Amino acid sequence: MHQVISNLKAQGKRIGFVPTMGALHEGHESLVIKAKSENDVVVCSIFVNPTQFNDPKDLEKYPRMPEKDVKRLEEVGCDIAFIPGVSDIYPHGNKMLDIHFGKMEETMEGAFRPGHFAGVATVVDRLFNIVQPTSAYFGEKDFQQLAIIRRMTQMMGHTINIVGCPTLREDDGLAMSSRNLLLTDEQRKAAPLIYKALKQAEAFIPHHTPEAVIELVKRYVEQSMFLRVQYFQLVDPETLEDITSWEGKKTVQGCIAVLTEGPRLIDNVAYTL
Repeated sequence: MHQVISNLKAQGKRIGFVPTMGALHEGHESLVIKAKSENDVVVCSIFVNPTQFNDPKDLEKYPRMPEKDVKRLEEVGCDIAFIPGVSDIYPHGNKMLDIHFGKMEETMEGAFRPGHFAGVATVVDRLFNIVQPTSAYFGEKDFQQLAIIRRMTQMMGHTINIVGCPTLREDDGLAMSSRNLLLTDEQRKAAPLIYKALKQAEAFIPHHTPEAVIELVKRYVEQSMFLRVQYFQLVDPETLEDITSWEGKKTVQGCIAVLTEGPRLIDNVAYTL
Protein backbone atom coordinates (compact mmCIF):
# COMPACT_ATOMS: atom_id res chain seq x y z
CA MET A 1 0.00 0.00 0.00
CA HIS A 2 2.79 2.41 0.94
CA GLN A 3 4.60 1.66 -2.33
CA VAL A 4 1.51 2.18 -4.47
CA ILE A 5 0.60 5.46 -2.73
CA SER A 6 4.20 6.75 -2.87
CA ASN A 7 4.30 6.13 -6.62
CA LEU A 8 0.97 7.90 -7.14
CA LYS A 9 2.02 10.88 -5.01
CA ALA A 10 5.31 11.12 -6.93
CA GLN A 11 3.14 11.65 -10.03
CA GLY A 12 1.32 14.49 -8.24
CA LYS A 13 -1.91 12.53 -7.78
CA ARG A 14 -4.49 13.56 -5.18
CA ILE A 15 -5.63 10.59 -3.04
CA GLY A 16 -9.21 10.37 -1.76
CA PHE A 17 -9.84 7.87 1.04
CA VAL A 18 -13.09 6.25 2.23
CA PRO A 19 -12.62 4.08 5.35
CA THR A 20 -15.46 1.56 5.88
CA MET A 21 -16.30 -1.59 7.82
CA GLY A 22 -17.81 -3.20 4.71
CA ALA A 23 -21.37 -4.41 4.05
CA LEU A 24 -21.47 -1.46 1.68
CA HIS A 25 -24.66 0.35 0.66
CA GLU A 26 -25.57 3.45 -1.37
CA GLY A 27 -24.37 5.67 1.48
CA HIS A 28 -20.83 4.31 1.15
CA GLU A 29 -21.10 4.54 -2.64
CA SER A 30 -21.98 8.24 -2.35
CA LEU A 31 -18.75 8.80 -0.36
CA VAL A 32 -16.71 7.06 -3.09
CA ILE A 33 -18.44 9.11 -5.81
CA LYS A 34 -17.76 12.36 -3.91
CA ALA A 35 -14.11 11.33 -3.35
CA LYS A 36 -13.82 10.46 -7.07
CA SER A 37 -15.10 13.90 -8.07
CA GLU A 38 -12.43 15.65 -5.98
CA ASN A 39 -9.35 13.41 -6.39
CA ASP A 40 -7.32 11.53 -8.99
CA VAL A 41 -7.32 8.20 -7.17
CA VAL A 42 -9.80 6.78 -4.63
CA VAL A 43 -8.88 4.19 -1.99
CA CYS A 44 -11.63 2.45 0.00
CA SER A 45 -10.68 0.32 3.01
CA ILE A 46 -12.81 -2.52 4.34
CA PHE A 47 -11.88 -3.47 7.88
CA VAL A 48 -14.19 -4.54 10.71
CA ASN A 49 -12.29 -2.90 13.56
CA PRO A 50 -12.31 -5.04 16.73
CA THR A 51 -11.20 -2.22 19.04
CA GLN A 52 -14.42 -0.21 18.62
CA PHE A 53 -16.82 -3.00 19.66
CA ASN A 54 -17.74 -3.23 23.33
CA ASP A 55 -19.71 -6.43 22.83
CA PRO A 56 -17.86 -9.40 21.26
CA LYS A 57 -21.23 -10.74 20.02
CA ASP A 58 -21.82 -7.48 18.14
CA LEU A 59 -18.40 -7.86 16.47
CA GLU A 60 -19.18 -11.46 15.57
CA LYS A 61 -22.60 -10.60 14.09
CA TYR A 62 -21.39 -7.59 12.10
CA PRO A 63 -22.21 -8.34 8.42
CA ARG A 64 -19.25 -9.27 6.21
CA MET A 65 -19.51 -9.62 2.43
CA PRO A 66 -16.15 -8.65 0.87
CA GLU A 67 -16.83 -10.09 -2.63
CA LYS A 68 -20.08 -8.11 -2.98
CA ASP A 69 -18.37 -5.04 -1.55
CA VAL A 70 -15.53 -5.14 -4.08
CA LYS A 71 -18.03 -5.51 -6.94
CA ARG A 72 -19.91 -2.44 -5.67
CA LEU A 73 -16.68 -0.47 -5.43
CA GLU A 74 -15.77 -1.37 -9.02
CA GLU A 75 -19.19 -0.20 -10.21
CA VAL A 76 -18.75 3.29 -8.69
CA GLY A 77 -15.20 3.76 -9.95
CA CYS A 78 -13.15 3.11 -6.82
CA ASP A 79 -9.51 2.58 -7.83
CA ILE A 80 -8.10 0.61 -4.88
CA ALA A 81 -9.85 -1.68 -2.37
CA PHE A 82 -7.64 -2.05 0.71
CA ILE A 83 -8.76 -5.06 2.78
CA PRO A 84 -6.22 -5.60 5.56
CA GLY A 85 -6.32 -8.31 8.22
CA VAL A 86 -6.32 -7.59 11.96
CA SER A 87 -2.58 -8.40 12.15
CA ASP A 88 -1.87 -5.82 9.40
CA ILE A 89 -3.57 -3.02 11.33
CA TYR A 90 -2.52 -4.22 14.79
CA PRO A 91 0.82 -6.02 14.31
CA HIS A 92 1.66 -5.58 18.02
CA GLY A 93 -1.76 -6.57 19.37
CA ASN A 94 -4.73 -4.25 19.85
CA LYS A 95 -2.64 -1.42 21.31
CA MET A 96 -4.78 1.70 21.57
CA LEU A 97 -3.77 5.24 20.72
CA ASP A 98 -3.13 7.20 23.93
CA ILE A 99 -5.45 10.06 23.06
CA HIS A 100 -8.35 11.64 24.94
CA PHE A 101 -11.19 13.85 23.75
CA GLY A 102 -12.64 14.87 27.12
CA LYS A 103 -16.40 15.49 27.15
CA MET A 104 -16.65 14.89 23.40
CA GLU A 105 -16.06 11.16 23.95
CA GLU A 106 -18.02 10.87 27.22
CA THR A 107 -21.41 11.98 25.93
CA MET A 108 -23.98 10.16 23.73
CA GLU A 109 -22.30 7.13 22.12
CA GLY A 110 -19.36 7.42 24.51
CA ALA A 111 -21.63 7.18 27.55
CA PHE A 112 -23.10 3.87 26.39
CA ARG A 113 -20.05 2.43 24.60
CA PRO A 114 -17.01 3.17 26.79
CA GLY A 115 -13.73 2.99 24.86
CA HIS A 116 -15.56 3.09 21.50
CA PHE A 117 -14.01 6.35 20.31
CA ALA A 118 -10.52 5.38 21.43
CA GLY A 119 -10.97 2.36 19.12
CA VAL A 120 -12.25 4.55 16.27
CA ALA A 121 -9.44 7.09 16.68
CA THR A 122 -6.82 4.32 16.81
CA VAL A 123 -7.93 2.60 13.61
CA VAL A 124 -8.46 5.84 11.65
CA ASP A 125 -5.03 7.15 12.72
CA ARG A 126 -3.47 3.84 11.66
CA LEU A 127 -5.29 3.86 8.30
CA PHE A 128 -4.28 7.49 7.72
CA ASN A 129 -0.63 6.57 8.30
CA ILE A 130 -0.88 3.68 5.83
CA VAL A 131 -2.92 5.35 3.07
CA GLN A 132 -1.63 8.93 3.53
CA PRO A 133 -4.60 10.48 1.71
CA THR A 134 -5.09 14.06 0.57
CA SER A 135 -8.72 13.98 1.74
CA ALA A 136 -10.81 11.47 3.73
CA TYR A 137 -14.59 11.10 3.47
CA PHE A 138 -17.00 10.21 6.28
CA GLY A 139 -20.78 10.07 6.50
CA GLU A 140 -22.57 12.58 8.70
CA LYS A 141 -24.83 9.79 10.02
CA ASP A 142 -22.07 9.06 12.57
CA PHE A 143 -22.05 12.70 13.62
CA GLN A 144 -20.18 12.30 16.90
CA GLN A 145 -17.60 10.06 15.22
CA LEU A 146 -17.03 12.70 12.51
CA ALA A 147 -16.50 15.43 15.15
CA ILE A 148 -14.00 13.23 17.00
CA ILE A 149 -12.12 12.28 13.82
CA ARG A 150 -11.78 15.97 12.97
CA ARG A 151 -10.34 16.59 16.46
CA MET A 152 -8.04 13.52 16.28
CA THR A 153 -6.72 14.68 12.89
CA GLN A 154 -5.70 18.02 14.42
CA MET A 155 -4.25 16.46 17.57
CA MET A 156 -2.14 13.89 15.66
CA GLY A 157 -0.88 16.51 13.19
CA HIS A 158 -2.34 14.86 10.07
CA THR A 159 -2.54 17.28 7.15
CA ILE A 160 -5.61 15.57 5.74
CA ASN A 161 -8.78 17.34 4.64
CA ILE A 162 -11.73 15.72 6.47
CA VAL A 163 -14.92 15.86 4.39
CA GLY A 164 -18.33 15.19 5.98
CA CYS A 165 -20.96 13.90 3.53
CA PRO A 166 -24.76 14.02 3.97
CA THR A 167 -26.62 11.00 5.35
CA LEU A 168 -28.25 8.92 2.63
CA ARG A 169 -31.72 7.61 3.43
CA GLU A 170 -34.07 4.91 2.26
CA ASP A 171 -37.30 6.08 0.59
CA ASP A 172 -39.09 5.95 3.96
CA GLY A 173 -36.45 8.13 5.68
CA LEU A 174 -34.46 5.45 7.53
CA ALA A 175 -30.76 6.32 7.52
CA MET A 176 -28.81 3.81 5.43
CA SER A 177 -26.67 1.55 7.60
CA SER A 178 -25.01 -1.85 7.30
CA ARG A 179 -26.84 -2.77 10.51
CA ASN A 180 -30.23 -2.40 8.80
CA LEU A 181 -29.58 -5.84 7.27
CA LEU A 182 -30.01 -7.30 10.77
CA LEU A 183 -33.50 -5.85 11.38
CA THR A 184 -36.52 -8.18 11.44
CA ASP A 185 -39.49 -7.26 9.20
CA GLU A 186 -41.37 -5.74 12.17
CA GLN A 187 -38.35 -3.71 13.31
CA ARG A 188 -37.73 -2.51 9.74
CA LYS A 189 -41.35 -1.35 9.40
CA ALA A 190 -41.11 0.57 12.70
CA ALA A 191 -37.63 2.09 12.11
CA PRO A 192 -38.76 5.05 9.90
CA LEU A 193 -40.41 6.53 13.02
CA ILE A 194 -36.91 7.60 14.10
CA TYR A 195 -36.40 10.09 11.25
CA LYS A 196 -40.07 11.17 11.38
CA ALA A 197 -39.60 12.05 15.06
CA LEU A 198 -36.42 14.02 14.34
CA LYS A 199 -38.21 15.99 11.61
CA GLN A 200 -41.30 16.49 13.80
CA ALA A 201 -39.08 18.24 16.36
CA GLU A 202 -38.31 21.01 13.85
CA ALA A 203 -41.80 22.47 14.33
CA PHE A 204 -41.26 22.60 18.11
CA ILE A 205 -37.92 24.47 17.95
CA PRO A 206 -37.52 27.18 19.26
CA HIS A 207 -41.08 27.59 20.63
CA HIS A 208 -40.56 24.94 23.32
CA THR A 209 -37.67 24.28 25.71
CA PRO A 210 -34.96 21.76 24.73
CA GLU A 211 -36.30 19.45 27.47
CA ALA A 212 -39.81 19.52 25.93
CA VAL A 213 -38.43 18.76 22.45
CA ILE A 214 -36.43 15.81 23.82
CA GLU A 215 -39.56 14.42 25.48
CA LEU A 216 -41.60 14.83 22.29
CA VAL A 217 -39.06 12.89 20.20
CA LYS A 218 -38.85 10.06 22.73
CA ARG A 219 -42.64 9.70 22.89
CA TYR A 220 -42.98 9.78 19.11
CA VAL A 221 -40.42 7.00 18.55
CA GLU A 222 -41.78 4.85 21.36
CA GLN A 223 -45.22 4.71 19.74
CA SER A 224 -43.78 1.46 18.39
CA MET A 225 -43.37 -1.51 20.72
CA PHE A 226 -40.29 -2.48 18.68
CA LEU A 227 -38.31 0.71 19.43
CA ARG A 228 -36.89 2.19 22.62
CA VAL A 229 -34.93 5.44 22.78
CA GLN A 230 -31.57 4.99 24.49
CA TYR A 231 -30.80 8.69 24.24
CA PHE A 232 -31.88 11.77 22.33
CA GLN A 233 -29.68 14.82 22.88
CA LEU A 234 -29.60 18.33 21.48
CA VAL A 235 -25.95 19.36 21.25
CA ASP A 236 -23.61 22.03 19.96
CA PRO A 237 -22.40 20.72 16.56
CA GLU A 238 -18.73 21.47 17.30
CA THR A 239 -18.23 20.85 21.02
CA LEU A 240 -21.05 18.24 21.40
CA GLU A 241 -22.07 19.94 24.67
CA ASP A 242 -25.75 19.65 25.64
CA ILE A 243 -27.96 22.59 24.73
CA THR A 244 -30.03 23.84 27.68
CA SER A 245 -31.28 27.02 25.98
CA TRP A 246 -31.74 28.16 22.36
CA GLU A 247 -30.25 31.56 23.20
CA GLY A 248 -27.28 32.54 21.02
CA LYS A 249 -27.47 29.32 18.97
CA LYS A 250 -27.59 29.29 15.17
CA THR A 251 -27.56 25.53 14.68
CA VAL A 252 -28.18 22.60 16.99
CA GLN A 253 -27.63 18.91 16.27
CA GLY A 254 -30.24 16.42 17.42
CA CYS A 255 -28.58 13.01 17.93
CA ILE A 256 -30.48 9.81 18.72
CA ALA A 257 -29.79 6.16 19.49
CA VAL A 258 -32.66 3.66 19.39
CA LEU A 259 -32.66 0.11 20.68
CA THR A 260 -34.47 -2.73 18.94
CA GLU A 261 -34.27 -6.33 20.07
CA GLY A 262 -31.73 -6.64 17.27
CA PRO A 263 -29.39 -3.89 16.07
CA ARG A 264 -29.03 -0.48 17.69
CA LEU A 265 -29.84 2.38 15.30
CA ILE A 266 -28.42 5.91 15.33
CA ASP A 267 -29.38 9.04 13.43
CA ASN A 268 -29.09 12.80 13.65
CA VAL A 269 -30.50 15.98 12.16
CA ALA A 270 -29.23 19.57 12.09
CA TYR A 271 -31.73 22.20 13.26
CA THR A 272 -31.30 25.81 12.12
CA LEU A 273 -32.63 28.34 14.61
